[in-house]
Amino acid sequence: MRTIDPKAVSTKELYGHLVAAVGPRPIAFASTVDEQGRPNLSPYSFFNVFSSNPPVLIFSSARRLRDNTTKHTLQNIEATGEVVVNIVNYSMVQQMSLSSTEYDEGVDEFLKSGLTKLPSLLVKPFRVAEAPVQMECKVLEVNKLGTEGGAGNLIMCEIVKMHINENILDEEGKIDQHKIDQVARMGGNWYTRANLGMFEVPKPLRKQGMGVDAMPEHIRKSSILTGNDLGKLGNVENLPEKKEIEQFLSENIDLRRLSEAGDTGRIHRRAQELLHEEKPHEAWKLLLAEKSGKIA
Repeated sequence: MRTIDPKAVSTKELYGHLVAAVGPRPIAFASTVDEQGRPNLSPYSFFNVFSSNPPVLIFSSARRLRDNTTKHTLQNIEATGEVVVNIVNYSMVQQMSLSSTEYDEGVDEFLKSGLTKLPSLLVKPFRVAEAPVQMECKVLEVNKLGTEGGAGNLIMCEIVKMHINENILDEEGKIDQHKIDQVARMGGNWYTRANLGMFEVPKPLRKQGMGVDAMPEHIRKSSILTGNDLGKLGNVENLPEKKEIEQFLSENIDLRRLSEAGDTGRIHRRAQELLHEEKPHEAWKLLLAEKSGKIA
């Protein structure tokens, strides 16, 4: 058996062991606003419920390893004392992942991820309309565990209002554990889906995806592409150029013919298949092609 002294390894190595060993971990999808009222949305997997009377959640926003800075969520909470904790299910996991991109201060991750703002009743931060459960919270305490990179900041929150989507309730009015379809974090890029097991979502932390808000409207409002599909598309940094699209179509005759046919439904379904094959760049090239095989 390998034995590790936490003080003898780097914080990065220790973090990797910890998140791979302690899991699956539920996800606190935290919505906050800054002092100017600008929304922020970010997921945290150091999270759980710790009391029901009073109802208390705790999640941790750790200091960044690379430069020892704190995240916007923590800064907003320290300034306002409010947060909405949203529960993540499978149908929104790709959009949730996209929101974890480290966009600049003031950038609205609701817009970037394509998720919908829903006004709260008792706090200023917005709820995520797509989340199956949304909990408006007042912050009781922030417990700083250290001052170096990797140190956690335990955010203790009291739930002041809880919202549950009726579609996940059973006949007795209780949350159906199959219908809620929760996901949880594992180590690396891995997640678990309570109903089906493990799956992988590539981390978007080393780049800034364009976001759902930057997409052409006919794609953003597609009746076929799901929120998860849009999340994958939004994680691409830049749209392909005209030459890239033309070369792609010349190398894929079946997709060129599909593009030339101009059947939007079939094009979007085929793009969806490419996304399921983890080929977002190819999906973009098809989506942006006109009947003539040029950029839309």
